[in-house]
Amino acid sequence: MPPNKASAPGRLLDDCFLHDSERMRHHEAIDLLKTRLAPVAECETVSLDQAAGRILAEPVLSPRNVPPADNSAVDGYAFLHADYLALDGNFPVTARIAAGSGAVKPLAPKSAARIFTGAPMPDGTDSVAMQEDCKGRQDGKFVQIPPGLKPGANRRKAGEDLKRGDAIAAAATVVTPQLVASIASAGFAEVPVFGRLKVALLSGGDELVEPGSNAEEGQIYDTNRHMLKALLARLPVEVSDLGILPDDPDVIARKLTGAAENHHAIISSGGTSRGEEDHIVNTLDEIGKRHLWQLAVKPGRPMSFGQIGETVFFGLPGNPVACMVCFLLYIRPALLRLAGAPWHEPARFPLPAGFEINKKKPGRREFWRGKIIAGKDGRPRLEKFARDGSGLISGLWQSGGLVEIGEEVTGVSKGDMLDFIPWSEFGI
Repeated sequence: MPPNKASAPGRLLDDCFLHDSERMRHHEAIDLLKTRLAPVAECETVSLDQAAGRILAEPVLSPRNVPPADNSAVDGYAFLHADYLALDGNFPVTARIAAGSGAVKPLAPKSAARIFTGAPMPDGTDSVAMQEDCKGRQDGKFVQIPPGLKPGANRRKAGEDLKRGDAIAAAATVVTPQLVASIASAGFAEVPVFGRLKVALLSGGDELVEPGSNAEEGQIYDTNRHMLKALLARLPVEVSDLGILPDDPDVIARKLTGAAENHHAIISSGGTSRGEEDHIVNTLDEIGKRHLWQLAVKPGRPMSFGQIGETVFFGLPGNPVACMVCFLLYIRPALLRLAGAPWHEPARFPLPAGFEINKKKPGRREFWRGKIIAGKDGRPRLEKFARDGSGLISGLWQSGGLVEIGEEVTGVSKGDMLDFIPWSEFGI
């Protein structure tokens, strides 16, 4: 691993979410988070088998060529192309080379070598013919190679994938399974990464009960906390589940204060509006700093951000759809940023609408659940989930992603180009 020293983790800025807007638009919220958050996680070294999903703390440079030597891409016969033309494809076979066979002697002039996939090409050869295209004698001492092969056929060159000193990945890159393969090919058994972000998770409300228990009249099962745990499981975080907090300011203050002492972030759902029973954000006002954005976004307007000391607080809406949409749009990239990654903005794919909306309120960005379908002409179209309610969980798993509608839009006609964000852009 190169000796580059990873930069020290940053400190959460005071008033990191401070702003002047009464109700922030989507792009304003994103810009504020992008510019005000910095990595806070420490650095550590982990084995390659533990690296997937983690964030690199240093660049990874290849110390060797990959592949290390010219080698055969197929099972067949290696030869020099100039000899191939001179001998009209008829060669005596003077060597046999298998992958992993060690040092290989130069090939005798005007001869071919029986070679297998991955085996190093001997000096004196530059091309390989596939065995199924060749005709050989039973004793294996002679082969006829068909005409028409170009110089360098079926030959992998040394350093074709990576050259010594090439950057395999930059610092702050999220390690994917594909990247694990590339790092392993360069010979690394471990990599430097940012430590897992410590996140405390809780739900608030006397009406909530755990799935598996008996729900009395007026009670509902806690959906959001379990959904958020599933979403967080895909991120480089360690989750402390604080459970369901009652509508008791003393209990809430004690739990939030304790969580802020040893966590980088706290995520709550429910109790994020301004009502008398919204004790979570009211308690946050007393023990920390709240910056209630009242986002100009649907779903998800009643969303709060703040901090308790140097611990970030994210308050999500209680409705499951708004909870998930806001987590994906704002909290997921914010957590990744705190964990060492750059801000990730999901890709949008413009597609024509296959539906109509007569009236949409201007000045508010909306994210509708939708999916891609084939139109009558066979071309892709966007279909909107029929019902918009923030409590309709079925729309989350029946849809393929989010249809994004800008603030200036007041209606949608069939054929209008709309931006679609598939769930895969959020890693789900």
